[in-house]
Amino acid sequence: MSSSLASAPPPLHIIRSHHSPINALFVSGDNERIYSGDLSGLVVITSTRTLRSLASWRAHTTGLLGVEEWGRHVITHGRDNKLHVWNRPSHPPSNVGGSATVPGSLEPELGYSLDVNALNFCRFSLLPTDDGVLRHSSYSQTRGAALVALPNLVDSSLADIWTLPSLERIHAAIGKGRLDAPTIPGSDGRGVKNPTGIIMSMHLLPARGSNATTVADRALSLIASYENGSVKLWRYREVDRERSIEGVGWQCVWSLKLHVESVMATAIALDRSIALSVSADHLVGRYDMNSSGTVYRTKHPGNNAVSLHDGGRVCAIGGWDGRVRLFSTKSFKPLGTLIYHKGAVQTLAFAHACPSPTRCHGQTDDDDDDDEMSAEEKVRRSRWLVSGGKDGRVAVWALMDFNARNVTSTATATDE
Repeated sequence: MSSSLASAPPPLHIIRSHHSPINALFVSGDNERIYSGDLSGLVVITSTRTLRSLASWRAHTTGLLGVEEWGRHVITHGRDNKLHVWNRPSHPPSNVGGSATVPGSLEPELGYSLDVNALNFCRFSLLPTDDGVLRHSSYSQTRGAALVALPNLVDSSLADIWTLPSLERIHAAIGKGRLDAPTIPGSDGRGVKNPTGIIMSMHLLPARGSNATTVADRALSLIASYENGSVKLWRYREVDRERSIEGVGWQCVWSLKLHVESVMATAIALDRSIALSVSADHLVGRYDMNSSGTVYRTKHPGNNAVSLHDGGRVCAIGGWDGRVRLFSTKSFKPLGTLIYHKGAVQTLAFAHACPSPTRCHGQTDDDDDDDEMSAEEKVRRSRWLVSGGKDGRVAVWALMDFNARNVTSTATATDE
C-alpha cells in the first residue's frame, strides 16, 4: 500500500462490557447483534444500532470457546466442558441513538445442554438444516434441527457430530480410519494415538443439495486443523447411512501440512471455495477444495485469529502484537493494518455483506424495526469488522467496500 495513504482510522466504537480477555465473537446474520464472550464465561449481546448492551450473563463457569446465534437460540461453548443452548431473549426495537437497555437486565433462559470435551479448546461448528444437509434424512422432520461438530468425547484428535435439539451422536470418532489400521502411540502425555495431534479447529460443510449427482456433492464434509500444523478434509462416503461409529465411512480427501507450528485458527469462505489457516508461525495457508494448497509468508509471526469477508476477496488476521492485518485472498497483498488493541487479538468477525432472514439460520426479523434504518445505513453496517483482544476490549471498525474493483484504492488502514 502506498505510503501516501492516510493513517488508519480509529475504531468506530469500543465495547467495554468485559473485564476479561475476549475469546469469542459472532455477528448475527442480519447484522443486528454482536455476540462477545470472554475468559470469565461472560457473554454480552450488543445492539449494532445503539452499540449498547442488550443482554449480559454468565454463560459458563470458565472461558468461552465459541458463541453463535441459531434462529431463536444462542449456542455457547465453554472450557467447562459444556455446550449450552439458550432461548434468545426478546427485546423491544431500538432505534439508532435511542435509549439503551440496561446491561445485564435481560438474561436468556437455558434450553438444554450437552456435555463435551473441551481439552483442546476447539470451538464447535454448527450446520443448521437450512443448509439442506438433513433434507432427506429422518432428522429433517424435526423443525429447526441442526448438526454440531465437536471434539470426540475421549480422543481429542478425533471429531464427533451431534444433532440438535435431540442431542444424538450420529457420527463418532471421525479421523480414526479403518478399524484394523495400526496406531502410532502419542508422545505428548495425553494418550493421543494420532500423529497429527489434537484438533485445533473444525468446520462442518453441508452437501450441495438434492440435485447433486456425485458422492462428493451429496456427502457431508468436515475440515479439521491439527496440532502438528496440518489441515484435512474429511468426507462421509456412506451417504445412504445416517450414522457411523469409529470413523467408518469417513474418508480423508486430502491432507496438507503448510505450517511448522500448530494451527491456531481457520476460516471458510461463504461459498466454501477456499479455506485459510493461521498459526504461531509467520505463514498463512490457503486451501482450495480440490486438494491444492498455497503457503503465503508474512512478516509477522504469531497469529491467533482469521476471518473471511462474505465476498471472499478480503481476509483479516489478528496477531499477538495487537494488530489486525487485512489481505487480499487472491494475491495476499497486504491491504492495511488496524491498530488499537494493547494485547493479542484473539478473535475476529466480519459483518455480513447481504443480510437477510435466510442468512440468519432460519431467523426472522420481526423483532427489529427495519423501517427506522435506511438502506445506506444497512450498507455501512455490512462493512463492519469486529475484533476482540486480550485487553478485554471489543473494537468495531468501519471498512471500505470490498466489492470495489480496486480494494486498495481507499485508505482504510496503513500498511505495517
